[in-house]
Amino acid sequence: MDFLTKLNPQQRKAVTAPDGAVLVVAGPGSGKTRVLTQRIAYLIASEGIRPWQILAVTFTNKAAKEMDQRVKVMLNEQATEGMMLGTFHSICARILRREADHLPFESNFVIFDSDDQERIVKSIIKELNLNDKLYRAPSIHAAISRAKNELIGPDDYLINTYRDEVVKRVYIEYQKRLIASNAVDFDDLLVYTAQLLEGNPAVRDKYAQKFRHVLVDEFQDTNLAQYALIKQLSSHYKNIFCVGDPDQSVYGWRGADYRNIQRFEQDFPDSQVVLLEQSYRSHQNILDTATSVIDRSSNRHKKRLFSDRGAGEKIFLHEAYNDYDEAAFVVDTIAQLVQSKQFEPGECAVMYRTNAMSRLIEEAFLQARLPYRLVGAQRFYGRREVKDVISFLRLVHNPSDEAALGRIINVPPRGIGEKTLTTLHLIARQNETTPGAVLLDLGRGSESPFYKSFTGRAALPLADFGGMFANWRALASIATIPELFDRILKDINYKEHVVEDESEESKDRWENVQELKRLAMEYSTRTMDEFLENIALVADQDTITDANAPTLLTLHAAKGLEFGAVFIVGLDDGIMPHSRSFDDPAQMEEERRLFYVGITRAKDKLYLLRALQRGGRGMSETTDASRFLEDIPANLLVGKTRTGRPTSSFSSSQSFYRTPGPSESRWTVPPPPRSVPVANLVSSKFNSGDRVNHPSWGEGMVLESKIQDNDEIVVIEFKSVGLKRLAASLANLTVI
Repeated sequence: MDFLTKLNPQQRKAVTAPDGAVLVVAGPGSGKTRVLTQRIAYLIASEGIRPWQILAVTFTNKAAKEMDQRVKVMLNEQATEGMMLGTFHSICARILRREADHLPFESNFVIFDSDDQERIVKSIIKELNLNDKLYRAPSIHAAISRAKNELIGPDDYLINTYRDEVVKRVYIEYQKRLIASNAVDFDDLLVYTAQLLEGNPAVRDKYAQKFRHVLVDEFQDTNLAQYALIKQLSSHYKNIFCVGDPDQSVYGWRGADYRNIQRFEQDFPDSQVVLLEQSYRSHQNILDTATSVIDRSSNRHKKRLFSDRGAGEKIFLHEAYNDYDEAAFVVDTIAQLVQSKQFEPGECAVMYRTNAMSRLIEEAFLQARLPYRLVGAQRFYGRREVKDVISFLRLVHNPSDEAALGRIINVPPRGIGEKTLTTLHLIARQNETTPGAVLLDLGRGSESPFYKSFTGRAALPLADFGGMFANWRALASIATIPELFDRILKDINYKEHVVEDESEESKDRWENVQELKRLAMEYSTRTMDEFLENIALVADQDTITDANAPTLLTLHAAKGLEFGAVFIVGLDDGIMPHSRSFDDPAQMEEERRLFYVGITRAKDKLYLLRALQRGGRGMSETTDASRFLEDIPANLLVGKTRTGRPTSSFSSSQSFYRTPGPSESRWTVPPPPRSVPVANLVSSKFNSGDRVNHPSWGEGMVLESKIQDNDEIVVIEFKSVGLKRLAASLANLTVI
């Protein structure tokens, strides 16, 4: 039992807790995985529990494998033989195969993946003669999945609206199809097991008596079905050991229910609660910042997070002029940190609330020719909805673009299948023209000589689309890019196509489209050639790598990770917290927990960033600081704001954002400038509208100039690199 000597007092208290219900509330970086695995080792090595009497469940195969390996290192291979350790779904699948005699399917049932599930729902919608544009398969299936997570069967599905009635009809038929196919979906694995244990006391007792100890990882992420499962499986001995942190419950949109911790305390009133408050990850200032934010949450276990790593540096608060300046500051600062050898590139991370926010960060890295690694999503220009809209614009600009035509001719679905598309290409070749030209002519309907080359079923949707296509071509000659952008999306009802349901993923997809629209707004007075060329050059960059590079990811994807230096961008009201949470107290609480998760990913340095203006050059909207920033005591912050927020002195005027020369390292930055006497900084030399020249970036126009920190701070729009915020005393600018 030497491993116990390496535990702190609270960890040891949890690991060696007596029989009964134990809730371990583990703060970030407090060693919860160590506690969970050592609890298993302790039960086997010290308490005489046999491995096959232990059930340990977690959420990912990776976590289960790691736990298994750790236990084997502490004991040995034979000592753990027979232990049931795995994910909720894998354990339920094992139980269901063993108990298939009690179920409406055979033991050799198959598990349908998400594509299989959606395909079945789509066919049911078609057979019920429902409008598949109004009732989309992904949306209907999402509603069914939510019901299953809450243990609501098809017969018990409540009807409040006509849509609910449709969902119920599809749900009933969907379950029939699954049973007829001897299949289950992922949700069924949980639901059938929970129902089996609750409705069949003999089966429940068999498993509840088999498992003397039930251990659960990431308890705060369990849904109602999963909670019902572990409650039934621990019903005999009531030795249930749950590890989690309700402050890190951020997956409500996936069905996770943080209230399960409250249910646990109600169902096990004699449970022992152990707080793990010592963090081995973060410095104290980071923990104090996190605590100041999360302490405003209601109905939670208060924790006093502490660290033996010392206070560390204060938190950098940076208020950028706009979102481009925000992205530039991130890249500049990471380059600084790497050049000064404070961190390796891979130790730095940039976090944001929604995937759409990655665009400007990605472009800043690309423009600086610095590699990055994107986690949890495709590159911005690789996302389906972004590629769709770009393809529409490409086709309108160049009707001969067969790749664009092939991508969007049936987006949203308009009844133009592969066979029709093949015929379109064949007719174009026979007439020595392009498919785009044929489609444009088909816009004239039956007057087109090509119309009779297609069956009536194919000709009508082709003619309808060709008519829209012709209208867009005519509009393109007189409209701006944003106007054409809006017209196309309106004509095809693209928002309805993208926002399939109320899920976070659907809303994120539409935000990606809106982010592309913001880019289009910057080209209001420029040509489509320039717009498409800019996108193509950015999209084709090959600087993304899995090597030693900064990580870009959403706050949701950051859970469970840690980095030396963390940059959280977009700390404006409406982004973090998201505007969708404004009228929903429960969602607002989850937004607060999400910010807490982001803060506690940082080990050594934390940067909190926001922008005074957001939305694109020339079309920006003024923002308000995130309400969560007001919860952080000023004495924990350093930085410079423009809103009078008291922080200690910090100047962010020096810019390190530039393209390295051919002989320089990709992470090279200029040496720090020499100090400038205060006496030289007495008045403004530049005015809004001045045309200036910079030694490296060439010609630009002054947008703003003001005296700040005994220097003249100048905001300039450069033709070569975009917006820059510079200290005049250091920038070597000349008026043209």
